[in-house]
Amino acid sequence: MIDQSSGKSRATDPGRGATDLISELLLGMRLVGLHYRRVQMTPPFGVRFDADVGRAQFHFVARGPVYVRCDSGAQCVLQTGDAVLLPRGGGHEMVSSPNLGALDITGFDAVPICRQVDAIDTCESEKTEIDRLLFFSGCMEFDLGSMGLLISMMPEIMHVGTLLKRSPEILPMLEAMEREVCRERAGYGAIVTRLADVVSASIVRGWVECGCGDATGWVAALRDPRLGRVIGALHREPGRNWTVASMASEMGASRSVFAERFLAITGVTPLRYVTDLRMRLATQWISQDRLPVDTVAERLGYGSAAAFSRAFKRVTGASPGVARRA
Repeated sequence: MIDQSSGKSRATDPGRGATDLISELLLGMRLVGLHYRRVQMTPPFGVRFDADVGRAQFHFVARGPVYVRCDSGAQCVLQTGDAVLLPRGGGHEMVSSPNLGALDITGFDAVPICRQVDAIDTCESEKTEIDRLLFFSGCMEFDLGSMGLLISMMPEIMHVGTLLKRSPEILPMLEAMEREVCRERAGYGAIVTRLADVVSASIVRGWVECGCGDATGWVAALRDPRLGRVIGALHREPGRNWTVASMASEMGASRSVFAERFLAITGVTPLRYVTDLRMRLATQWISQDRLPVDTVAERLGYGSAAAFSRAFKRVTGASPGVARRA
């Protein structure tokens, strides 16, 4: 992976396993909350979330149970103190019982608590605390940079409960979230958003440390010691003048053997993989980091900004200027 502040690459022990390699490449992970809601409702209720493409959704239940129901049919139940991350967002609903309908969350009156945090409370004043279900939700920017392909391999719903045995340090954070959300102490909005960001990142890390679940294809390439060495080098040095011959040399194989194996496992040719990787990084650096086009071109090994711009438009269908305005 390239350290974006210095442009220097980090060395990796080629003997390490795929999970170690993915962990190193995840150093550039960005998982930052954009908009949060503290939602308190009396059953029966159902609220719908339509997260933007490319955004993740996080839910923590401070007083449950609450059911998560995705448009795809995937679902789970969250008890008190439970949390989930939906890494690809998408349409889904939070309901107090499985068969209820749902109304769009944006249709409820929301009171600003602090920057990024709103409160929605539809409970009648005479209702006791035990009658009220309470959850905290966040829409998040989830960017893995050069590892963006990994998001498509993650489960639709990543349940924190499956990670607590391996990552017990998450439990105190969940308990702290429950206290902050329920008690509404001064400044709780800022505190709980930070906790949500950390818990979400911990869920992703836990999945990686467990071997990326049932992910296949690209992760299988990383699990191949020789091919994984090539993939790691590409991600650490995307601006290097990569050729099939130089990649084959990294693997210690002939060009034909390397190219055939790379295509069989990843589903794309080696040079196509390099191009796609560069364009994912370029999109991030231009649209999010706001780097000048000539800087991006230099980092990615293009001889000029014009050459980079032509390649960018050919692959993405849009010019760098359009990507910056997106």
